Amino acid sequence: MPAHQTTISEVGEHAVIAAIREVAPSARNGDDAAVLSMTTPNARYVVTTDMLVAGRHFRLDWSSPEEIGAKAAVQNFADVEAMGARPTALLLGLAAPGDTPLETVVGIARGLHAQCGTCAAEIVGGDVVGGEALTVSVTAIGELGGPAKPLTLDRARPGDTVIAAGVIGASAAGLALLERFGAPAAVPAEFAGLVRAHLVPDFAYGRGPVARAAGAGSLTDNSDGLLVDLGQIAAASGVAIDVDGAAVAPDAALRRAGDAVGADPWDWVLTGGEDHTLLGTINGEPPTGFRAIGRVVRGDGQVRVDGAEPWLRGGWVSF
Repeated sequence: MPAHQTTISEVGEHAVIAAIREVAPSARNGDDAAVLSMTTPNARYVVTTDMLVAGRHFRLDWSSPEEIGAKAAVQNFADVEAMGARPTALLLGLAAPGDTPLETVVGIARGLHAQCGTCAAEIVGGDVVGGEALTVSVTAIGELGGPAKPLTLDRARPGDTVIAAGVIGASAAGLALLERFGAPAAVPAEFAGLVRAHLVPDFAYGRGPVARAAGAGSLTDNSDGLLVDLGQIAAASGVAIDVDGAAVAPDAALRRAGDAVGADPWDWVLTGGEDHTLLGTINGEPPTGFRAIGRVVRGDGQVRVDGAEPWLRGGWVSF
């Protein structure tokens, strides 16, 4: 019989908050609200929020609490960077059943804190409440320094280069492998990188501000699928986007994973999402850390691959 784990109902709300603050310390956390200072001239705040619900966005038999926290931080910080901003802080909202082990909550806080440490951000507050399902809600705050415009969806123009920073399709492949083999330990070792890409996407912090400094017009992150996310840029800008198939073609690892689970790896590339790769447009060469994956042409919201309608459709939708 496993040893008893102290639950959040046994220790109470204040002890849970104290445990979070112990593993994710911040001098700004502890009062009724956090007071943040701007660090660059002419700066503006950038704010975003996302929720992860157990059984829908993560599974505790697949992910450790630290991985859940890290994933929650990445998907929020990626949205901040997609505006060309630098992440500076986050707020953690947590709903959990009373029998949730305290160590689960502490682990989530550790994962969040670890990601904060990679981009000089910190957890500055939040809330914990009882709930039927473990739910992690993160509000991320960033700083947009200087007078340059934020990188919005509506600034792609015909003739621009379509750019990407990060992998495309790896997270969806990792999910398919987990569904096929049942647990991370059961997935063949050769696919460990793909599984990891799903559990905690590898995000290179600082690329969003680099793209803004280089003169990019639009930027977003690949959260809902390449076709969906580029389609949002195309629709908001009133243009079409033509993706270079060779630039996004599944690599050897994706092809082997496709063989292992009986799936078309192109499906992961075009519709998978959750890689949180930055996608955008620029008039000129790709900035440092980015690569060209297509071009912007005249049109009205279409996304094509090698000039033709994609043979696959889909992407993540919440409802």
